[in-house]
Amino acid sequence: MHKRLPDYLKRPIIDTDKTRTVRRILKTKCLNTVCENARCPNKNECYTKNTATFLIMGKNCTRNCRYCNITCSRPEPLDLNEPFHVAEAVKDLGLKYAVITSVTRDDLPDGGAEHFANCIYEIRKISPDVKIEILTPDFKGNKDSLNTIIKANPNVFNHNIETVRNVFKTARPQGDYDCSLEVLKYIKDNSDILTKSGLMIGLGETFEDIEETLLDLKNVGCDILTIGQYIQPSKAHLEVSKYYTSDEYEKLKQLAKKVGIKYYQIGPLVRSSYRASELI
Repeated sequence: MHKRLPDYLKRPIIDTDKTRTVRRILKTKCLNTVCENARCPNKNECYTKNTATFLIMGKNCTRNCRYCNITCSRPEPLDLNEPFHVAEAVKDLGLKYAVITSVTRDDLPDGGAEHFANCIYEIRKISPDVKIEILTPDFKGNKDSLNTIIKANPNVFNHNIETVRNVFKTARPQGDYDCSLEVLKYIKDNSDILTKSGLMIGLGETFEDIEETLLDLKNVGCDILTIGQYIQPSKAHLEVSKYYTSDEYEKLKQLAKKVGIKYYQIGPLVRSSYRASELI
């Protein structure tokens, strides 16, 4: 039976000069955002604060995760000018903290690691004081790709585990739970970059499952954690098995604290890049 979206998960439509300015800058630079493509419930709040999460390497993903609204289709050729356009948009928006994510590009030998690095380099050329967080795919665990990222030295490396081990293959059939953990561990073991990961809840997991995942993240040195409610993008996606209550979110905060995660953002509308700058 389809579960009705609780009122506390609904966000108002905001259309102001600021939100229009953000949309205009993004359109002028021919840039995508995960805010639009993944139908993020917080996008208008972020737009009013002159921020957005840049989605690089096109709109089409090579993987078909069953919770995600981004299209799985033949990917577009890389736009080699995109890193420069991202950097220009960061400057034009006056950002102090930039978040860059991407579709998964298994078609590229390095999974797009060099493209991520070029975005970092271009931003720092014209906005050297901006802090940069990248939210990447797993690069299939490719160490050369991860070394490319380490060399570019973002302030925060985020790779989302997305869900617990018991649900992982249902939600992410082309991903690998242990590979995701290894990616986070490799970055932590070979750099001073802060590491971050997040998961959605409401996909059929138990509290015990969540605790196991938090312990796994702690054991690979994950510094920052986000947890938010899964919201079904369409009837074609996985159904919501449960909407968590405010009391349960408080329990999850206590769990994160008990496990020893340094920094965490946990709540119904929390997403991996939501208020990201506040966590560091």
